[in-house]
Amino acid sequence: MATKSANILARVEPEVKEQAESIMSKLGLPASVVINALYKQIIMTKSIPFSLALPKEPTTLDSMTTKEFSSIMKIGLSQAKCNQSRPVADVFTDLRQEIQ
Repeated sequence: MATKSANILARVEPEVKEQAESIMSKLGLPASVVINALYKQIIMTKSIPFSLALPKEPTTLDSMTTKEFSSIMKIGLSQAKCNQSRPVADVFTDLRQEIQ
């Protein structure tokens, strides 16, 4: 274990700090241990050990209202009750053919 220590001064949003420290407290980890572990991961991987990507493009589901989603689900339920469904293997076969 290191006999010397260095200080880090970082500014974070108060709410973010509170939420993170609450989780760390439940895990029994002080912030200094978590920061030290992060720094060691950066050294080991020679990178930031998590993705720093922009969020993915919104999906159709993301752009639907609750009412639109519920309507689609009701149609699906109605079709299932009337035995108008298809085996999942058939659906995936059709999807694969469309992709190719």
